[in-house]
Amino acid sequence: MERVEHGVQRDAFAAVSEFRSELYACLTSRADALFDLCDALLCTDGPVRTLVDLALAPEHCRGHGALYSGINRGRIDVARLRRVLAGVPLPRASDGRLVLAVDISPWLRPDADTCSDRSFCHTFGRGLGKHQMVPGWPYAIVAALETGRTSWTALLDAIRLEPGADLAALTADQVRDVVERLVEAGQWQLGTPNILVVLDAGYDAPRIAHLLGDLPVDVLGRLRSDRVMRKPVPVPWICPPQGGRPPKHGGEFVFGDPATWGEVTAVTVTNTDLYGAATAQAWDRLHPRLTRRAAWLEHEGPLPITEGTVIRLVVEKLPSGGVNKPVWLWWSGTGAGPSDVDRCWQALLRRFDVEHTFRLLKQTLGWTRPKLRDSQAADRWTWLVLAAHAQLRLARPLARDLRRPWERPAEPNRLTPARVRRGFRNLRAKTGTPARAPKPTGPGPGRPPGSKNRQLAARYDVGRVLATGESYTRPSHHKVGTKPRRTG
Repeated sequence: MERVEHGVQRDAFAAVSEFRSELYACLTSRADALFDLCDALLCTDGPVRTLVDLALAPEHCRGHGALYSGINRGRIDVARLRRVLAGVPLPRASDGRLVLAVDISPWLRPDADTCSDRSFCHTFGRGLGKHQMVPGWPYAIVAALETGRTSWTALLDAIRLEPGADLAALTADQVRDVVERLVEAGQWQLGTPNILVVLDAGYDAPRIAHLLGDLPVDVLGRLRSDRVMRKPVPVPWICPPQGGRPPKHGGEFVFGDPATWGEVTAVTVTNTDLYGAATAQAWDRLHPRLTRRAAWLEHEGPLPITEGTVIRLVVEKLPSGGVNKPVWLWWSGTGAGPSDVDRCWQALLRRFDVEHTFRLLKQTLGWTRPKLRDSQAADRWTWLVLAAHAQLRLARPLARDLRRPWERPAEPNRLTPARVRRGFRNLRAKTGTPARAPKPTGPGPGRPPGSKNRQLAARYDVGRVLATGESYTRPSHHKVGTKPRRTG
């Protein structure tokens, strides 16, 4: 047993060392400053409050000027770093398939008028129905999910959404690039189960499934409870006496009207510890009826019919004691059996593990703490945070539980990412660093005493796009300085 554990630790140590070398090779400009910043992020005790505090960490061998210089003027080979993240060992489901989750997490900058490329980000306020739209940088993140209850995910990609971006098209392109990199890295091969992509209710799952129809992926998305789907045309179809062409769509399937549901294809009942009895019902070959508007306005040829399986999940109770409303899912596969139905709704529960990862990135690693002005600098910092999270996941078998006196003991393989981070400083002493030693230098001349900054930063409006596709510009009589002054 000890020999097996020693072999696992040896492989994990080699994986961490190899990833750190590849990460340093991805830093093409100001590589030493960026790599020291990533190490300081991993080895600092406690959560990151400000970016400049990382310059005080012993692992950061340079001054705070080099820290900001690396963030603002450094360069990262993002394409190579994405391939490196796709090549590391990834978690898989019980049947060996990869399960990917796609979600958006905002970097809120409501008062940063000098920041460009800001969009309105959807946020949840405290209380029922307290939804707000706050200016910031929304990031679409793709992560591979593990099985069971865990706070670990494998981050694979991050893209900042431009103002007015088509969410479904951008998500399809992002997932396509991720899947192609996984296939290139050997993570998926012919004969293995398709990759399952799990989406939340804000995504158009049928459209994304249509855009990814040529890839070995299955799309699973949560739907609103007021949706209406269409059933397939009955076969054989009997032509009415007055004639006419055969219909494209069958009868309606109204989520809120049980009288329109018809016969159930599959039913499963699973006993759970938190939710009691979970009952899942499935109806096969249901599709949305598309019209030539919005995203399908410029579609060439006839509108597609994307059939899938609709799943209705009802649990006996909720851990919070709230109202257990039914959850509706749409899966791009057809002919679902009981095992497929259980796999779909259990994958939806695992999608919420991404929320734990977002909380770690923001509250512990300080992803959204820096007050950066340039959106490109925000992208560099985001990729450094993703690289730091990947090192924590690879170092998971090597970490020991350095728990606080008031914390419960945890098994070595059940440590949270924050607990693994506590011992990364000891691991870094063994792996070493490819960054070079800093060169001695003196402080710059700086601005002459008493002089004022005459280079005012440009101000930007929050990106808004009109229905015509043109960018919104503030009317001239609303701009600052255009209001006539009173003279009398």
